[in-house]
Amino acid sequence: MDIIALIGENAGWAWLIFGLVLLGAELLVPGVFMVWLGGAALLTGLTVFQTGIGWPLQWGLFGILSVALVSGWLAYSRRRHGDAPPSEDPLINARTARLLGRETALVEAISDGVGRVRIDDTLWRVSGPDLPAGSHVRITGARGGLLEVEAVG
Repeated sequence: MDIIALIGENAGWAWLIFGLVLLGAELLVPGVFMVWLGGAALLTGLTVFQTGIGWPLQWGLFGILSVALVSGWLAYSRRRHGDAPPSEDPLINARTARLLGRETALVEAISDGVGRVRIDDTLWRVSGPDLPAGSHVRITGARGGLLEVEAVG
């Protein structure tokens, strides 16, 4: 038996199975996207059972339902998360940005442009003008985990 003919004769069941496969794929794919396509396929299958519409209309209905469900979810999600209050500590995950302007003493002299400072319980690599150990410096910038410093006079 031809597989296309079999699917054509059982279009409602094909849409329901397709919807369940998409819902199952949601478990493997990160994000919340396949669930809306799966829902559109399930709704298309139920509509086919009730009305018996042909394939072109089925695909059109699936497309319209998919766009409507995904757009509805995006609008709801933006509305729900868009009103979130600003963070009380926006630099919580930007460790080097939190250090800008801070003054400390060199633990290891800056030689050939690189030295070390201790800030709290961490040793940081620093770059700047050559200075002896113990010199006071101010953190002026960062490139990754390397802090840029200048002498405090």
